[in-house]
Amino acid sequence: MNTSQGTRGKPAGPGLRSVQEAVARALGEHLPGGVRTGELDRDGRALRWVEAGRGGAVPVVLIAGAGTSALTWSAVLPELARYGRVVAYDRAGLGASEPERSTAPTLNGQLADLAALVRHLDAGPALLVGHSWGGQLAQLLAWQRPELVAGQVLVDPAHEEFQPRSIQVAEAVLNRLWLYRLWLYRTALSPTSPEPEEPLARAEAAVIAHRHQRRALLAELGLTAAAVPELRRRRAGAPPTEAPLAVLSATRGLPRAMRVRWTALQAGVARSAVRGTHGTVLGAGHAIQTDRPQAVVSAVREVADRARYFLKD
Repeated sequence: MNTSQGTRGKPAGPGLRSVQEAVARALGEHLPGGVRTGELDRDGRALRWVEAGRGGAVPVVLIAGAGTSALTWSAVLPELARYGRVVAYDRAGLGASEPERSTAPTLNGQLADLAALVRHLDAGPALLVGHSWGGQLAQLLAWQRPELVAGQVLVDPAHEEFQPRSIQVAEAVLNRLWLYRLWLYRTALSPTSPEPEEPLARAEAAVIAHRHQRRALLAELGLTAAAVPELRRRRAGAPPTEAPLAVLSATRGLPRAMRVRWTALQAGVARSAVRGTHGTVLGAGHAIQTDRPQAVVSAVREVADRARYFLKD
């Protein structure tokens, strides 16, 4: 089943629908009902997602970290789909979504796309689950458009006050190495070489197969640093978040002093919400949804239950 809207008769970006199909196959491999695909026309540019499950108290929208695609949720989406409707989308230029035309990603542009997606779901406010940079986008939308947000689960969310230079440099180097390894992998295949047999491997190759995807990845990493002053301004003027909110902090992957500081900032995010909770996930690195997926699933279910009662108030 496809829930897409057309893009005014324009062809999709070269091969991007096939990227979406590869992601859907990979994520739907362990779901009896499979995974549906969808797209939304954003002024002639297709914003695309995959979704699974039906019903539930509120729809769940999964917001990936900087430079990553819907595939980052491969360990949690099948489990969440057992309890209701869950949507994992790609921001402009990443994965299967078409890029902005001749412009770098902007904070307002990413928020406008997220708001348009939630409105398009036509199922009331959504529960936003954001990892890292996606956690900051979830908070920003809740401050700007609280009527669209029924609750939030922030998975080791980024914070504008935690931007150590050493982490920025290491992240930039690692992402360039990752892109280089993928480039080597793809160029090693001749046009007649068979694609990888494992659906997840095929999807991982597809989400970075196009030049604009690689550019968008690096540009988004730049945005996360450039947006710091604006993020500070918006947080300072934000009212307390009314909808239920849960923050999950990692415990591994950083020197202890850095991890303690980041966790303290994340705990402060939870305290600033009227219905906020904070917890650490033992044994999990930054990608908690991969290392300890059940912790994310449990947090989503708990916040969804609390959101149901919040919406009745």
